[in-house]
Amino acid sequence: MTTCPLSLATLPEGKTHDTEAAQRLFGADRLPTLDLDMAKLHTVGLAMVGVTSLSGVQRKLSLGLDSARLTLRVQTAGRQFILKPPTDRFPGLPANEHVTMRIAALCGLQVPEHGLLQLNDGTWAYIVARFDRPLTGGKLAVEDFCSLTEHYPADKYRGSAELCARVVRRFASEPGIALRDLYRQFLFAWWTGNGDLHLKNLSLWAGASAKVSLSPAYDLLNTRLFLPEDQLALSICGNKKDITPRMWRDFGAYCGLPHRAIASLAAALYQACPDACALVERSFLEAEQQNAYTRLLNERAVVLAELARRS
Repeated sequence: MTTCPLSLATLPEGKTHDTEAAQRLFGADRLPTLDLDMAKLHTVGLAMVGVTSLSGVQRKLSLGLDSARLTLRVQTAGRQFILKPPTDRFPGLPANEHVTMRIAALCGLQVPEHGLLQLNDGTWAYIVARFDRPLTGGKLAVEDFCSLTEHYPADKYRGSAELCARVVRRFASEPGIALRDLYRQFLFAWWTGNGDLHLKNLSLWAGASAKVSLSPAYDLLNTRLFLPEDQLALSICGNKKDITPRMWRDFGAYCGLPHRAIASLAAALYQACPDACALVERSFLEAEQQNAYTRLLNERAVVLAELARRS
């Protein structure tokens, strides 16, 4: 039995991938070929992102899909996908982002279609569809919280969860729904050890409905697998680490969430913990990182359970 590099579903003998997952991501039953010589990766105009310890070394390639030939090519205009190759400094980074995004989807967070593609050298790269550039064409309006708060990109850590709530309250078409989604995204980031949820990794968008809402979640990582003492990128109630159930309740109240809504969101993540751990165990992470990831999820699930009980 093998694991699908797109959905992490267990596959029957003889299958290389989940055809339904391939259809959702690429619009075809089979996986596309990658028209790129990875040995010359450094020559193709990689976009470096930010100056953080993880994203600052994470290379990104913009790709377009030739649907007729089912081939992915480096593309600067009309690009539909982002490919993140592996990096020597942080082994397993593509698999880390992939499984964290799979857990997010499991927990009901809206995420773009994503997966892993194997490169010519046998390593795995993470690929994600751009939610602002659908395969059907066109471009959707998206603004990250750096722009919305008039911060320079270098100041993406100069903010707080409460600042993000104020942005949502000001710009979202349905603030109550968007604030609930924002709260869940912060709670999920803490549960999965994501210290990279900064102002550029949160956005509002006008999707197909034209209503302004929180965009699909993106750039989700468990940064603690590489930086064991990593803390939240943005503070909650003035704190970036050792976030207590009381702080989560206070932040929920700041977002205007009733106690039952806070309890429901915490309970949903707590109840998803066994399935989330199963995803990690089927992921393409090395065994040591799998063990560290599941240990963190189980440890923090205790706090989620308390938050669900007492909110």
